[in-house]
Amino acid sequence: MTGHPAPSGPCVVVAGGGTAGHIEPALALADAVMRLRPDARVVALGTERGLESKIIPARGYPLELIPPVPMPRKPTLDLLKLPLNVRGAVKQTREVLERVGADVVVGFGGYVALPAYLAARGRVPIVVHEANAKAGLANKVGAKFAAHVAAAVPDSGLSDAEIIGIPLRQSITTLDRAALRAEARKFFDLDPDAPTLLVTGGSQGARSINNAVSGAAAAFASAGVGVLHVHGPKNTVAVQAVPGAPAYQPVPYVDRMDLAYAAADAVLCRSGAMTVAEVSAVGLPAVFVPLPHGNGEQALNAGPVVQAGGGILVPDEELTTQKVIDLVVPLVADRARLQAMTTATLGTGRREADEVLARSVLEVIKK
Repeated sequence: MTGHPAPSGPCVVVAGGGTAGHIEPALALADAVMRLRPDARVVALGTERGLESKIIPARGYPLELIPPVPMPRKPTLDLLKLPLNVRGAVKQTREVLERVGADVVVGFGGYVALPAYLAARGRVPIVVHEANAKAGLANKVGAKFAAHVAAAVPDSGLSDAEIIGIPLRQSITTLDRAALRAEARKFFDLDPDAPTLLVTGGSQGARSINNAVSGAAAAFASAGVGVLHVHGPKNTVAVQAVPGAPAYQPVPYVDRMDLAYAAADAVLCRSGAMTVAEVSAVGLPAVFVPLPHGNGEQALNAGPVVQAGGGILVPDEELTTQKVIDLVVPLVADRARLQAMTTATLGTGRREADEVLARSVLEVIKK
């Protein structure tokens, strides 16, 4: 600790760890709080094993580590250990909240949020945000004693939730794809003029997507379509360059998703809540391939965009190379259809959720 006086403003503790779908909305909220109240402090809760241990410090926010409390989906030995694990995590989290002087805890679900809600209960006001179409267990618990509950979409399972969308980074919500296109194409060494598909299976990649799309590389080349394929750090994609055809660029990971979105005319991706919110906000036509496991929330996340005409849903087991050749290649080459899908997608996007949630959080502190 230094001898400098602490800021006089409120201390907002955000709890959203494990996956980018929990971390990114927490950080977008943190940025919005700091814009509205520059004297505030934002502290993030996380675990050593989650993505937050890298992402949060890189974005300039202090990270306090607490023990994870994974929620078993099935009756296992882990379920028997859960009460003991929860008790220890809650005790440590409570110590963190007292030490940082928390004025409010804002949870985004997942195994970091549950101990945060239980530690704050009756001591520090709680705000809950649910990004998915179906609320998870942690947020269902937190919502029972929260001062304010917000959700991305209606019917998430959290009653009386304010529907606000998902807090997104300003680099996404203010993105002008057309203005950034030339810079983005140059950044990824893509053809400056060819219709271009962005392919991503999330931060870790998706083997089924990688195999189906890379198998269609020759079809993309013959149709004059470029591809930016984010295959994940643990995967590889091998395709042969076709002389004279737009580039097929495989990359393991992208730090600048704003540039990836600006470089693309369409995207083939999973339909996690965060991904759906981002592609909707920037108006990118999408082919959604929901995760084949879980409780079906990824298909539900994509529903509003698909129903509006801004996206197409392809079940994971149906995403073959032939399906990509028959459906995706002609779609990306059809500029008129892509433009209509962009208009439809923009109609479903919400760009202001970060500041809407930040104002609610600051209002809770005043009460």
